[in-house]
Amino acid sequence: MFLHLGEDIVLQTKEIVAIIDSNLAEESEILKEFIDVNNKKNNIVHISDGTVKSIVVTENKVYFSPLTAVTLKRRSQYIYELEMVSE
Repeated sequence: MFLHLGEDIVLQTKEIVAIIDSNLAEESEILKEFIDVNNKKNNIVHISDGTVKSIVVTENKVYFSPLTAVTLKRRSQYIYELEMVSE
């Protein structure tokens, strides 16, 4: 299934490693370092010019999303429930 991250970015749910609240990234030295490393590698995708509310990590890219981590979690949970019903 797919998860809409905002604007016109859609990922397959199986690609997503983590969804992180952007406030945590500001408080955590490890997350700051992770973002700096990925920024230097040009692996960061800014989905919109607005406020970053969540960070979505995949194996190859890091997406800065304008949607909150709670919203993305809710959407992914709904997708998971749909997959369970269809099996």
